[in-house]
Amino acid sequence: MLSYLELVELVHNGVITEVTPERINAASIDLTLNSTIFVEEPNFNNRVVDLAATPRQYPDFRQIEMTEEGYLMYPGCFLLAATQQVFNLPNYIQANYFLNSSLARAGLNAALAMMCDPGWHGSNLTLELTNWTEHHPLRIHPGMKIGQMVFNRVTPVPEHRSYSTVGSYNNAKGPVIR
Repeated sequence: MLSYLELVELVHNGVITEVTPERINAASIDLTLNSTIFVEEPNFNNRVVDLAATPRQYPDFRQIEMTEEGYLMYPGCFLLAATQQVFNLPNYIQANYFLNSSLARAGLNAALAMMCDPGWHGSNLTLELTNWTEHHPLRIHPGMKIGQMVFNRVTPVPEHRSYSTVGSYNNAKGPVIR
């Protein structure tokens, strides 16, 4: 796991952009929320999302641009959000996202699809967020601290196996539905 001085170097080298010095911690970098979200739409026609279908199916979403007021997530709300930060991982750096524990204790959940392979580049991190509370709406805001990224140095990945070559989410701006 990389620590403070190595993280400062990653930011300096553009491996992660949109990071201010106070967002660099001892062993992680704080991430902030982008203003664009995709909120799951009600399923009035009882459409089943078949995850084995080709091409893969997804729920219906509505795009929203949050204002300073933010967005109110009611219990059970599922949405896709993204970080303000853009990632450009070299073939020898791997990263993992972790939700802030204080947000988790309030009832916010981030799905566990948060491992980033070496070579992933030009992209905001898409976050799958759910309000797990039963009785309390949660308000999210653009620019709020949403979690942290931990970076690890790995043996360089050959170009033909790097995410830069085989990945499907390179150069993805904002939350991605697909």
